[in-house]
Amino acid sequence: MDNIQIHKRKLNQRYKELIEQAYNFRQTDSALSDISEYRAIKLLDELNKLTYLYREPSHQLLHKI
Repeated sequence: MDNIQIHKRKLNQRYKELIEQAYNFRQTDSALSDISEYRAIKLLDELNKLTYLYREPSHQLLHKI
């Protein structure tokens, strides 16, 4: 596994943690919930960029099938 995949996994794990935090704060502290959700959205944006920039070329995908 390369460094990009490792980084993506870490970002994805952090994203899930932030979404869970946002959900848990929803009833007790809406401001903290919004902050956690905002941070999660920023992480998701970074994850999407990594996925787009470092996707496998389509000809490599065909050979894996």
